[in-house]
Amino acid sequence: MRPALSDYRHLASGKVRELYRIDDDHLLFVATDRISAFDYVLDSTIPDKGRILTAMSVFFFDLVEAPNHLAGPPDDPRIPEEVLGRALVVRELKMIPVECVARGYLTGSGLLDYQQTGEVCGIPLPPGLVEASRFSTPLFTPATKADLGQHDENVSFPRVIEMVGGLRANRLRDRTIQTYIQAADHALRRGIIIADTKFEFGTDAHDNLVLADEIFTPDSSRYWPAADYRAGEVQASFDKQFVRNWLTGPDSGWDRSGSEPPPPLPQSVVDATRDRYIEAYERISGLRFDDWIEPAA
Repeated sequence: MRPALSDYRHLASGKVRELYRIDDDHLLFVATDRISAFDYVLDSTIPDKGRILTAMSVFFFDLVEAPNHLAGPPDDPRIPEEVLGRALVVRELKMIPVECVARGYLTGSGLLDYQQTGEVCGIPLPPGLVEASRFSTPLFTPATKADLGQHDENVSFPRVIEMVGGLRANRLRDRTIQTYIQAADHALRRGIIIADTKFEFGTDAHDNLVLADEIFTPDSSRYWPAADYRAGEVQASFDKQFVRNWLTGPDSGWDRSGSEPPPPLPQSVVDATRDRYIEAYERISGLRFDDWIEPAA
């Protein structure tokens, strides 16, 4: 018989996740259907989002060669029935306070930095780059991890060295780029560009570097259809950018520069977001989302 969620002590709430303690060495990592944008958690939820993110992370944890924090299968008997399919048993790690971002293309905050300074996170780039320009070599563009409601801040590699030391900083950079390239090559063979992504790392009891949190989900990555890619244009996407675009467009009525939180999403945007997330998972994994684990009725 599976435990109840109430059997575990709740440790923390993130924008879209809940964390519980199982025992001295293991945690329950639960993905909710909440969605965040522009450092706000929206009132709307995306049905099945927690299950999609969990399925995508499990697929990529298995695909890439980097050690990860998983401590059991997605149907582990320690997972309560009520969160089955959207929860994972993971090893507790000492987390590293750096968001490790890999960028294969120029977009988002990287594009803004480039337009203002000609650099991204202190890395000089050639002139003439445009929205969605492809880098000849992926960039490591780290950020400091912000508290809930605050914005992550892009930082330079020398700043990461100051934070964690030179040896660890170099290992973070190398592991980030290697993992990104491995997954991006796989996704491209499936017709999807992973434009950028972010990782979190921790260390285990032996000070080994371990991938944690989620990886290569539509929340933590930009997914573009490869067949439609055109440099100089804003790309169609399978990720959270669709929600951001609606919020900043004329139909939402929301002023991003104001103090009011974003409005609820219309049902059409909720449905389209769910469809995009599922399509990304199915195209990249080659699996059917309908076959993923569901809680018993």
